[in-house]
Amino acid sequence: MFITHGTVITMTEPNVVIEDGALLIQDGRIADLGPTDALRARHGQQLRDVPNLDAMGRLVLPANICAHTHFYGAFARGMAIPGDPPCNFMEVLQKLWWKLDRALDLEGVKYSALVCLVDAIKHGTTTLIDHHASPNAIEGALDVIADAVVQAGGRAALCYEVTDRNGRDGAQRGIAENVRFATRLAHTPSAQLAAAMGIHASFTVSDETLDACVTQAAQLGIPIHIHVAEDVVDEDDSYRSYRVSVVERLALHRALTENTLCAHCIHINEREMDLLAHAQAKVMHQPRSNMNNGVGVAPVAAMLERGMCVGLGNDGFSNDAFAEMKVCDLLHKVHARDPRAMGADRVVRMAYQNNARIAQCFWPDVRGVLEVGAPADVVVVDYRPFTALTADNAPWHLLFGVHGGMVTHTLCHGRLLMADRELLTLDEAAITAKAREASDRAWRRVAEL
Repeated sequence: MFITHGTVITMTEPNVVIEDGALLIQDGRIADLGPTDALRARHGQQLRDVPNLDAMGRLVLPANICAHTHFYGAFARGMAIPGDPPCNFMEVLQKLWWKLDRALDLEGVKYSALVCLVDAIKHGTTTLIDHHASPNAIEGALDVIADAVVQAGGRAALCYEVTDRNGRDGAQRGIAENVRFATRLAHTPSAQLAAAMGIHASFTVSDETLDACVTQAAQLGIPIHIHVAEDVVDEDDSYRSYRVSVVERLALHRALTENTLCAHCIHINEREMDLLAHAQAKVMHQPRSNMNNGVGVAPVAAMLERGMCVGLGNDGFSNDAFAEMKVCDLLHKVHARDPRAMGADRVVRMAYQNNARIAQCFWPDVRGVLEVGAPADVVVVDYRPFTALTADNAPWHLLFGVHGGMVTHTLCHGRLLMADRELLTLDEAAITAKAREASDRAWRRVAEL
């Protein structure tokens, strides 16, 4: 494919903006980029048989990466929770998420994933790191999600959430599902799929279960994906039960490595940040979800100042990564009561460079930038700025001018998944109809629990 006449923003360091720019894509990778006329001159006759996409002055950007999400939570949208509204994090888990996940059957798992993938492609996200739970449909759940990912044409790292909240048998079955899926991919690799060992959180796993997860992850050579100190209840439980903080507990059980993915990390102290930094563990920040659950604000600036890799996920919220970026910037400003806090440049670095580093735990060649040799994960965005757009001010244009509904084309590894807002790999109407049936069943089960 030859993408021409776009405003190409590479998101490399240093960033580069190419007016009237072009990308030549071959074999799923960026073969060349630069001014449109220069690429036409360089490649001449070979472009005659290459499909052309005229960007017509729109932005051409790297596709978005979501560093932490929950496909299984899709059916929570609009669902009434019986009784009084949850008043704290534990009640949110007990009244909402731990009922919804129990209500899912494999059909529900499938359509929860598909509606999220529709949303992701429409908003320009091609790579997602998912954390799944369905206690009454564990075996085969990751295969069902994997089939949806392959059908969509995107890329996803999958894991099952191991927890002791459903008893020892439930924990063992969760571990077994992660092992089975990782073993499947080891025997039959897929460029679209990757595996991790999912752990819910410190406060829902025993030492025995934690050790079993760590051992299996090490033997399989897969990352660990866990929620860390999302709420103060996690830290309180760790101090009360084990006399150490959550991160210290993970370190003692050899669960912290450069391939450990830690979601949230809100209620961590200086010592814990140092441990995470020393281990080179990755941290995923979900500002919209944290605000919605009222759990607090992660010390992102302090972690970044330590050189830690902090990326952006959505925790199951919509897949508009541009909205997540904007909220990230605003949340930290209001929390610090300082308009200098965070800043678009740091937010954009989290969303592109840092999210790419997190994705590299699974796919070493994913780069999150537009450069020669990189996988052609590309979006075209219908944003036409009325002020100058430069390499230096591009992050502020993305935060204050762009939203996910402006994405017109989405490509993953050179494959066109959406063109002119029309999905090419998924039938949105059919998926929506089936999801409605599956969600109705899930809602009825929730009401019975």
